[in-house]
Amino acid sequence: MSRTPPPRRDAFPAFVPMQTRWNDNDEYGHLNNATYLELFDTAITYWQMDNGIEVRGPDAWRFVVVENGCTYFREVGFPDRLSAGLRITRLGSSSYRIEVALFREGEEEAASLGYFVNVLTDAEARPTPMPEDLKARFAPLVVD
Repeated sequence: MSRTPPPRRDAFPAFVPMQTRWNDNDEYGHLNNATYLELFDTAITYWQMDNGIEVRGPDAWRFVVVENGCTYFREVGFPDRLSAGLRITRLGSSSYRIEVALFREGEEEAASLGYFVNVLTDAEARPTPMPEDLKARFAPLVVD
């Protein structure tokens, strides 16, 4: 079975700087698996906040993660400085799939590639269509 090669920086329209922390490392001296998902989630949240998408408070959009995953290409760990590349590979009526690649400083190939499928929900946690103005905020991340 052949493995998909790591994506390159030029495949991502937006980046968020991320910093590893000492306590992110596991017993083997590399980033703990769960920490990757935390970094992905944090990068997405920073991007949303920077682009006027409310994530906290009474006006926050209620997105629920229904699926996620990660492919690892090479190790990272403290004290690596990272850039999180973001792209949306599917923007539906109430959901989107966002991919996040972590790049070590100065490297063109991703060390990892993760994804989340997020669904917009109402107060009763039922899927609800995204308004067009919200979809327009996500549009700069959409790739073919």
